[in-house]
Amino acid sequence: MTTSTPKAVIVIFGATGDLAKRKLFPSIYRLYLNGKISEDFAIVGVGRTPFTSEEFRENVKRSVNNSEEVDHKVDTFASHFYYHPLDVENVESFLELKDLLGNLDEQYDTEGNRLFYLAMAPQFFGPIADNLKNQGLTSTNGWSRLVIEKPFGHDYESAKELNEQIRAAFTEDQIYRIDHYLGKEMVQNIEVIRFANAIFEPLWNNHYISNIQITSSETLGVEDRGRYYESSGAIRDMIQNHMMQMVALLAMEPPISLDAAEIRSEKVKVLRALRSLSEQEVNDYFVRGQYGKSVINDQELLGYREEKSVDPESNTETFVSGKLMIDNFRWAGVPFYIRTGKRMKVKSTEIIVQFKDLPMNLYFNKGENVHPNLLVIHIQPDEGITLHLNAKKGDGLATSTPIKLNYCSNCGDKLNTPEAYERLIYDCMLGDSTNFTHWDEVALSWKFVDTIAQVWEKEKAQNFPNYESGSMGPKESDGLLDKDGFHWWPIGTTIE
Repeated sequence: MTTSTPKAVIVIFGATGDLAKRKLFPSIYRLYLNGKISEDFAIVGVGRTPFTSEEFRENVKRSVNNSEEVDHKVDTFASHFYYHPLDVENVESFLELKDLLGNLDEQYDTEGNRLFYLAMAPQFFGPIADNLKNQGLTSTNGWSRLVIEKPFGHDYESAKELNEQIRAAFTEDQIYRIDHYLGKEMVQNIEVIRFANAIFEPLWNNHYISNIQITSSETLGVEDRGRYYESSGAIRDMIQNHMMQMVALLAMEPPISLDAAEIRSEKVKVLRALRSLSEQEVNDYFVRGQYGKSVINDQELLGYREEKSVDPESNTETFVSGKLMIDNFRWAGVPFYIRTGKRMKVKSTEIIVQFKDLPMNLYFNKGENVHPNLLVIHIQPDEGITLHLNAKKGDGLATSTPIKLNYCSNCGDKLNTPEAYERLIYDCMLGDSTNFTHWDEVALSWKFVDTIAQVWEKEKAQNFPNYESGSMGPKESDGLLDKDGFHWWPIGTTIE
């Protein structure tokens, strides 16, 4: 891995799509403004729409002008962009692209470094990767890397088939599977909180932690993604990737170094230790939900089944909560509760680590519950940590009261907080694969999730819709914790 300012030609397949306009172009622009990339770069947008390079540059400038970072450099930045209409099935299109990349290598002195970003439907991943190799676009004196967006397959078998297609053209160390949660500031901070603080790591085990709760909730519904969501549901859209990655980071053993391979190795061990579920156990460990219609702030919100491109009798879940057990020496007996859903009360992603109570707490009134120590990792929209402790009340009595110690990493200047895609694109250009998912992680996550998805697809949900828009999900989700003597802690509280 190099730490110098990277040079490369970045080829974005699907450059006229929403992801490129909302995330990729603004992120690359911020890298440019911050000096993370020099003038020695070019971007080639690839798509089926017959644009000219001049028209494409105007689109790029509009997307950047809609972002928070705009200045006089936008014209110079946009001059590095080129457009190439391409038919994925046409070999000649790839040969023409090869000639263009060769010219740009010379013009911008990029030393043959090429980053191919596939921001399009997965069914095109294999054919594109195959043509990139067979038509010689990866045969340069520099490096070639392939960035892939989710969804990576629909289940384990389709993911395996897709991986074999891509691996026929690129080696594993050339493949960068993006999970944008791994680019978020506080997700990356999980390892630092654990492994750089002597007050946490010695307590990070089943002797001192009673349970861990991970919530990722959205206030929006499926919007215009009904067609996609009908085939994925929350289990495939969120659990298989984002939620499982956070579990792995929270539960992994300390790696012997910060090398990407060592960190991945420890994450894979966690996923291997996940207690597998039989089909009969699925509904004991997992709860599914689907949002119904509601009125919030005098606005009538549609239920999921009324959304565009959604089956009126849809069996698709928009909410999932579950209990994961990790059967290893560190975590035996500690439940990891996860939940995610759409049309919920607040938009928030938080991790709450609940520590065990003391055997005898002298500082509380009889009949009162003792507030446990909690470590809250705020991932979005606020970024930071809150530590809940107990301190003496100011009433002269020998009783305690909960207090909070807060740190907010983005409260002072949110405009300068790097966006997840900005970090991940830069990491890829540097050749740092730490915050990308390895095939072994993808495979193990799919194998775990497949059992749940298969049961729910076979069993028609009898009570859908089973939670109102604007709530925190179905009551059965609360019951999942109740039977273990726990409850969901409130989320979405702004860091003070």
